[in-house]
Amino acid sequence: MSRKYEPEFKRKIVRLHLEEGRSYKSITAEYGFSKTAVSHWCEEYSKECQSISQNNPTAFTEADLMKENNRLRRELEESKKEVLFLKKAAAFFAKEIG
Repeated sequence: MSRKYEPEFKRKIVRLHLEEGRSYKSITAEYGFSKTAVSHWCEEYSKECQSISQNNPTAFTEADLMKENNRLRRELEESKKEVLFLKKAAAFFAKEIG
């Protein structure tokens, strides 16, 4: 017996996969539906985004924005690690000099 899910719920699941990088396996374990369902929803979403971009080639699709957001989050985390390292190095050298 197949269940009907609201479009908003499906988008949430697709975002978990695309934006947060969650695997199909972890999503299905948490929410209790099949990997096929998640895969199908991601395909539907991809087709929807492609049709939007074909109608307006200069518009960013939501998938593009999610990917960019995810890339920027990773970059920010890396920058935070670098800043923390540099602070520790500066404190170390300040002790050595002083």
